[in-house]
Amino acid sequence: MSSAELRRISSGGPYEDVIGYSRAVALPNGLVLVSGCTAADAGGPYDQTVKAFEVAFKALAEAGLGAEDVVRTRMYLTHARDVEEVGRAHKALFDAVRPAASMIIVSGFVDPNMVVEVEVEAYKEVAR
Repeated sequence: MSSAELRRISSGGPYEDVIGYSRAVALPNGLVLVSGCTAADAGGPYDQTVKAFEVAFKALAEAGLGAEDVVRTRMYLTHARDVEEVGRAHKALFDAVRPAASMIIVSGFVDPNMVVEVEVEAYKEVAR
């Protein structure tokens, strides 16, 4: 697959140019991969989770997909004590969708105010 077949989506975030990544990459087969999304300024674990997924949804919308097209989520948390709040936020957003999901405890993020980071994969069949 050539890079011309890929669509790279930017959120305009400051780290995209510094680190060299895209917010999302849409593949020609209908799969969209969304990079890790965070929300350090959103408050507690529930609010950070909702806001982080909203960042991901915005990238998906640019690719023509929505929350209903999400097939996999990954949630990275800095503390096991936040599992319930992060899980509650995930359920509020995805209860009807039921994507494959992982919740992983990590040692930390680049900003100590971040307690959760999420990744999303979504798929919508491409019309031929």
